[in-house]
Amino acid sequence: MSPAGRRYHWKPLNVGRWVVWGGFALILLVAPKIFTSGTSLTMLSQMGYLVIVCLSYNLLLGQGGMLSFGHAVYTGLGAFFAIHAMNLASQGALPIPLPFIPLVGGLAGLAVAALLGYPSTKKAGTPFAMITLGVGELVFAMSLMFPEFFGGEGGVSTNRVYDTRLFGWSFGPALQVYYLIAFYCFVCTAAMYAFTRTPLGRMLNAVRDNPERVAFIGYDTQRVRYLAFMIAGFFAGIGGAFNAINFEIVTAETVSAVRSGGYLLFTFLGGATFFFGPIIGAVLLVLSSVLLSEMTLAWQLYLGFVFLFMVMYAPGGVASLIMMNLRVAAFGKLGRLWTAYLGLGGAGAVVFLAVACVVEIVYHLQLDSSGESGVRFLGTTVDVHSADTWVGLALVAGTALGLFELARRRFLREWDDTQAEIEREIKRREAQA
Repeated sequence: MSPAGRRYHWKPLNVGRWVVWGGFALILLVAPKIFTSGTSLTMLSQMGYLVIVCLSYNLLLGQGGMLSFGHAVYTGLGAFFAIHAMNLASQGALPIPLPFIPLVGGLAGLAVAALLGYPSTKKAGTPFAMITLGVGELVFAMSLMFPEFFGGEGGVSTNRVYDTRLFGWSFGPALQVYYLIAFYCFVCTAAMYAFTRTPLGRMLNAVRDNPERVAFIGYDTQRVRYLAFMIAGFFAGIGGAFNAINFEIVTAETVSAVRSGGYLLFTFLGGATFFFGPIIGAVLLVLSSVLLSEMTLAWQLYLGFVFLFMVMYAPGGVASLIMMNLRVAAFGKLGRLWTAYLGLGGAGAVVFLAVACVVEIVYHLQLDSSGESGVRFLGTTVDVHSADTWVGLALVAGTALGLFELARRRFLREWDDTQAEIEREIKRREAQA
């Protein structure tokens, strides 16, 4: 066709996508106006950079099917390089403003991922996971062997208030740090989402689902994994740099297997199969490590129970539960399930509270050296030495567990009927089309 005969067609505006991203930006902007305390601002800042870290980890796990046990290596080393850059900048040896320090961490994470990612991605599946675990333990051991760089047990500290060239901001107040993190959080989230829509991102999905087919059509699966590994390392380094900026100290714990396990656990809980799942996971990570840990010494036990429950009943994470119910709501069927949800949630809550009371009593008996017979639970004092307490808890838990099982069976019947109706409706619409 000649140039004069060409026809240009405008792609329809994706209103839903603009609403989602606009809402995300709005939440980042107004969150500190709603939660104004110092603790809230610190938690919001942690959520911001942990969103970047969890999304970067999901580039490996969710997008590429690479189960890594050493992602903290790239966040931690990014944090160490960033904090050393901040110290050099404060001494006048490195003329770099604070808003660009996260890029230093990102480039450090990219360089380390380029170095360690090539041998790691030579294998896939379980061998890859074991290699990353070994690499993580190796780097953690090195953190104790080279105190000049890692700072020994005390870590490396800094002062982020050294530059005022951006609108006169000193980045001393927590609010200014939050908005810097929020800006990077939005940009990095958008960039990682854009990556998932690129040919490389689509090929990474193909390598995850069917590597033999990808190799058959001529692509190097190891190269695809390696490129994705480096990109994940870059964004992980940015998140680690914000850890250094926010707390002004970095210790060897930032490269430990415990930190890597936390990224894995909460990315899975949020929903690794959905792009927005790690965002939910990052929020849950901060809430559990800050709020829940302040409420009870047994917070890690509760976290383990939740993880087991999600693995057994919702392996797609919280995001999968949201998407399933949105599908039901889109077909106008959610109203018929609310009574089943009410019964299931009510009985489950009673079972959880009874078990939690037992856990708190056991922790009190094992860890409390004062010898007090009462333990505070939900605003009341429970006598830990009274037989009535144990009998009552057993009766409540047993009754609630029986009601939960009845509610679960009823919910499954109604859920299956609803899904069958939705499938019939889909077929009817396809036939009419």
